[in-house]
Amino acid sequence: MGNRLSKIATRTGDKGSTGLGDGSRVDKDSLRIQAIGDVDELNSQLGLLLCDPLESALRETLLSIQHDLFDLGGELCIPGYTLVNDGQVARLDQLLEKYNADLPPLKDFILPGGSHAAALVHVCRTVCRRAERNIVSLGKSETVSEPVRQYVNRLSDLLFVLSRVLNRTNGGSDVLWQKDRIRDT
Repeated sequence: MGNRLSKIATRTGDKGSTGLGDGSRVDKDSLRIQAIGDVDELNSQLGLLLCDPLESALRETLLSIQHDLFDLGGELCIPGYTLVNDGQVARLDQLLEKYNADLPPLKDFILPGGSHAAALVHVCRTVCRRAERNIVSLGKSETVSEPVRQYVNRLSDLLFVLSRVLNRTNGGSDVLWQKDRIRDT
């Protein structure tokens, strides 16, 4: 693994480039750095969500996802290095099945909102989708492992399901889009 930083203000990025884990330098606005930044933002948003009261099993799930996202960011930071594996993707599939099992079928579109925790999960979901878009874009010009792409795709699905679970856990329900509402003219 790469070197640990012993000081944070290195000043090596003052001219718009940053170092990757393999020692190479890239522009701070490169697709790779955008993807890494989105994964970091997602992890930070999950950290904010974890400040809310959550049941212990869900808290452990989210902490595990945070660790996976750190692995994913590490893989993106070191071109050619692999950290995310099929088992991590399979775990998300199992979680999707578990958390989706007791939810009523969707008949309408859902608006982000409901409980505070559910709204935060919706923010996480949208950041995850942005990370996925940037990872896909990066994969068009550089190698990105299949498990990395699969992981962020499954994670955004899981986050949507968790928003629904959290609305029910907190005594509410989904906030439904009302297609026939009266619109301002």
